Parts: sequence; structure tokens; C-alpha cells
Amino acid sequence: MNRLVVAAPASGSGKTTVATGLMAALRRTGDRVAPFKVGPDYIDPGYHGLATGRPGRNLDPVMVGEHRVASLFAHGARGCDLAVVEGVMGLFDGRVDTEGIGSTAHVAKLLSAPVLFVVDARGQSRSLAALLHGFRGYDPTVRLGGVILNQVGSARHEHVLRGACAEVGLDVLGVLPRDDRFRLPSRHLGLVTAAEHGQPALDAVAAIAAAVAEHVDLAAVRRLAARVPAMAVPTWDPAAEVEPVTGSPVVAVAGGAAFTFGYAEHVELLRAAGADVVVVDPLRDRHLPDGTAGLVLPGGFPEQHAAELSANEELRAAVAAFARSGGPVHAECGGLLYLARELDGQPMCGVVDAVGSMTPRLTLGYRDAVAPVDSVLAEAGTRITGHEFHRTALSASAGSPPTGRPAWQWRGHDQRPVAEGFVLDGVHASYLHTHPASAPQAVARFARACATGSVRYEATR
Repeated sequence: MNRLVVAAPASGSGKTTVATGLMAALRRTGDRVAPFKVGPDYIDPGYHGLATGRPGRNLDPVMVGEHRVASLFAHGARGCDLAVVEGVMGLFDGRVDTEGIGSTAHVAKLLSAPVLFVVDARGQSRSLAALLHGFRGYDPTVRLGGVILNQVGSARHEHVLRGACAEVGLDVLGVLPRDDRFRLPSRHLGLVTAAEHGQPALDAVAAIAAAVAEHVDLAAVRRLAARVPAMAVPTWDPAAEVEPVTGSPVVAVAGGAAFTFGYAEHVELLRAAGADVVVVDPLRDRHLPDGTAGLVLPGGFPEQHAAELSANEELRAAVAAFARSGGPVHAECGGLLYLARELDGQPMCGVVDAVGSMTPRLTLGYRDAVAPVDSVLAEAGTRITGHEFHRTALSASAGSPPTGRPAWQWRGHDQRPVAEGFVLDGVHASYLHTHPASAPQAVARFARACATGSVRYEATR
């Protein structure tokens, strides 16, 4: 599999612009492109999906273990000509307090892939040579294969920057001028998701693709991606990870603009486990699918759609009735907020007796968690590494103590124990995002609960 990794010295250098533009431009010339993103990010893969027509996938050694990365890559790249992997943060930035675990460099080495280095050239001239020399020498096992100069101001500026790259022996594969048309819309947790941005997202990807096609040497990019060793790894197979249940239980998975934070492998594992997966949009659909035996509420931006979600009273009532009847429900982050009594003053489903609200504080980071109690996802004592990423917080409703038992426990940065989330009958709701490929047994356990449970939703219209 021809492959390359798009990296940068720091966040904000233009990785997403270049990676998305490369994917789309290569696809336009006939390549079948497999899109990937390093780390737990859900937003960039949405734009990758628009660019390639394939699901954007994540490669996260912290969440899934480094031994699974190459196999998951092989799974996502099947049937493609070339894979483009967008990095995360700066090249060597990984999990805090580790030596770059989960960084772009870590994944590039796991894939034996060359790095296409994107540099925001604003305010730089010959000093670029020192920057490139430092990054290339910091870890010689990471192969910098070429440079994309971004935000270049003039022909003279380009000439000086090319000279700096020549000083350290790195080829310039493209030069992107300063142009606000290449910017994607952003907000409190990064870019606005592609699903929410709609047609403007398609227009932005098209503009970026045109710019990359004009200003980047795509033939040189292909040659760089082809200079890789063969990968002798087994392809990850969801059917080999879980035992199918009988009866094809219907599992409703929330989607649409408000719930976009999910991994493609989750649905693949649910289907491999025998579930009949049906997507439901809480902004539009008034009912759960007939026969629903389980409900998955992934993360997303319900806080941006709180009024619309609240206005859909029929679906809120259906979700609440299903959960209170003991139906299996798996909710993460945005899904947890949807189950709360209120979100920023708007009534939600009321399954979890808590109130959600926006805060100025960003909660961000990996968590090494343990399940304190049995639930539809895990036996007590099960360990998993997940990720938190939110600016909302939950507080007790009307001064009452939270109901249920915690979904996860971990040690905080100060080593004090943290209890988080809720387990209520068949409900497992938490802020913690988990990657199902790291714990397929959790998906299998959930599917069994759906198949063997007695709760089935039937719409009354």
C-alpha cells in the first residue's frame, strides 16, 4: 500500500487543509484514496470522507494499542491505491508525560511511512532551514520525505524559502499561497463538522482540492508515497473479533448533524456481532426504528442544536421510555448530554437526573479507566483507555444527588480518584470516548444484551 503521513511543526500549520486537499485532488485524478487521521479527532475525518468518498478512520496507538495500528490501517486501506494519513498537533507531540506515544511520528514509524512536512511560512525566511534541520535530526528514524510550504506571501518569499529547504536537502513538493478561501470554519472544539456545514463544506473541499492540484506536484507526492516497504501484517477483521448473536437485534445509532463523533469500526463490529444497525437522526426522526432492541448515542455537538433536539418531543419521549424500560443504551459525551434532564436550559430526555451546560473550561485528555460495576458494556474491573474532549459540564438536577452508579473510575492528574458517568439499569452513559476496536468484547456484550433483552420499541403512529 502506497502511503504517506502529513505532519507539521505545530497545530495550526495547515495539516488539515493540505491533507484534505491532497485526498480530494488525488481522487479527482483517478486514485482510490484511503483517508486516516492520527489520534482521537472526529472532525477532520468528516472532511476526509467528503474528499475521498470513503469513511475517514483514526489511528490512535494510545486508544487501541500500537500492535493494532498497522492492522487497522490495512483494513481501512483495502481496495485503495494510496493512503494519506493526517497527523495530530506537532510531529512529535503525543500523550502528555510520555516519549511521544500516540504522536504523528509514532504512527509514521508503525506504518513505515514517509512524512510530508507542512510548514506555515508566515514570518519565516532562511530560519526555515534551522527548523527543518532540527525536526529531521531529532529522530532520524522518522523520514521527512518532502515539504509543503503553506501561507507563502509572494514569489520572492517562495524563492527564499526554497533556498532554505535546499540547504538541508529537502525537496519542496508544493507551495500554497495565502488565501482565506482555503479556511474551514471553526468553533470551540475545532472545525465545524462537515455534516453540519453541509454544502459549504463541499465547496470548501472543492476549493482546497483545486488549490492543491494547482500548487502541489501530485506526481512527486505519488512517488514519495510509493517509496515504502511492504507491510506484512494481518488485516483487522471485525468478524474475527466478535461472535454473532442470533435474531439480528435492531440497534439504533444516532447520527445526523448533532451526533457525528463515532468510529467506523463501531458499526462494523455491531454488524459483525449480528446487529441490524439503523441510523436515526434525533433532529429529524420522530420515532426510534420499529423493533429497536438497543440504542447507541455517540458524541457530537448537541449543545449547538439543543433547541432543535428539545423540540423533537416525540423522540425524546421514545428514548426515555426505552431507557426506563431497561433497554440497552450506550451513550458517550454528546449522547450523555442528550440523556440529561436539561442542556443549556433546554429539556432533553431526562434519563440522567443532571443538567448540562457550556463552560469556559476545556476538558481534554486520555484516561486510563476501570469499570467499577457491571454494565451492558463491561464487567466490573474491565480496564480501558479512553479520551475526554468537551467544554460542557453536568451538575445535579435541582440540588438532588446524581442517580445511578459511576460508569468509569480513574486517577486524576493529582492522583485523586475520579468517578464519572452513570450506569442505570441498561444505560451506560459517560463523557469518555472509547474506541471499539480496542475492546470488541464490549461491543459483543452490548449486542448480547440487545439480543437477549425483552425490551423492543414499537412506534405508535
